Amino acid sequence: MSVIDTIKEQIENNPVLLYMKGTPRFPQCGFSSRAVEAVMNCGERFAFVNILENPEIRAELPNYANWPTFPQLWVNGELVGGCDIICEMAATGELAELIKQHAIRDEEGASE
Repeated sequence: MSVIDTIKEQIENNPVLLYMKGTPRFPQCGFSSRAVEAVMNCGERFAFVNILENPEIRAELPNYANWPTFPQLWVNGELVGGCDIICEMAATGELAELIKQHAIRDEEGASE
C-alpha cells in the first residue's frame, strides 16, 4: 500500500482525525498542543496520527492535502484546517458543533 493510499484510508475510516506532532497526552509542539486541546474540549472521540512516528505521512500529507503545516484536522473526509482555524472555530462553538455532528458514538456500529 502506498503512503497516499494509507492517508486516504485513515481519512476515510476516521470521521474525526487529527494529524499532529506527538500524541494527545504528549503533544510535541505548541500548535499541536493548542489544536488537540480544542478538539478534546469538544468531548467526542477522535483519531490521531503522530506524524513524528510516521515520516512518510509527514512528507506526503502536505501535498495530498494542499496544506503545508501541521496539525491538520480532518472531519468527515474533509480538511478543516490547521491550528489557527481549529482554535477560531473552537472559540465560536463551530468546532464542537461540527465534531459532534460527525463523531462516532459508542452505541453506533456496535453490532457491525
